[in-house]
Amino acid sequence: MTTIQRTAEVSRNTAETKITVKLNLDGTGKSTLHTGIGFFDHMLDQIARHGLIDLDIHCVGDLHIDGHHTVEDVGITLGQAVHKAVGDKKGIRRYGHAYVPLDEALSRVVIDFSGRPGLEMHVPFTSGMIGGFDSQLTYEFFQGFANHAFVTLHIDNLKGVNAHHQAETVFKAFARALRSALELDPRSVGMIPSTKGSL
Repeated sequence: MTTIQRTAEVSRNTAETKITVKLNLDGTGKSTLHTGIGFFDHMLDQIARHGLIDLDIHCVGDLHIDGHHTVEDVGITLGQAVHKAVGDKKGIRRYGHAYVPLDEALSRVVIDFSGRPGLEMHVPFTSGMIGGFDSQLTYEFFQGFANHAFVTLHIDNLKGVNAHHQAETVFKAFARALRSALELDPRSVGMIPSTKGSL
């Protein structure tokens, strides 16, 4: 049980979006999500629930144009909030990975809180739209997150026919990998998990 408060609140206001993200990395998976894109809210709920992160996201975006700015900017702001909440990274496991299935779909996500942003994502979506969500924006969300959380992310959908299942396995695997990487290791309390001494 951690005694430090790994929480953060970050706001981002531009001509395209107005966003507030509040989170607790050591939560129970509670969420309040309002982005204006139903399927995207459903995916963010996967991050909260399976990552055991309390997550409050409110976004008013230019959805009269499309969902691009909303999804990308939520990724950016969530990344900033995670970076702020994790602090100096002392005692975290640093690395996390997860495989998650959903019926015929299977995805793998590997994350490293390396301090170096990077994204390798290979998800051959079988449909361009999932409800009102453009599946191409999945990449934009994770790119925004990786760049601003300063993490390396490898995301692969290994199998899948249904695009909803493909996306859901990706977000669930991300949540589980994130949870694992951020877990405090009782064997390395106060230690930076790097031979460089900093991340």
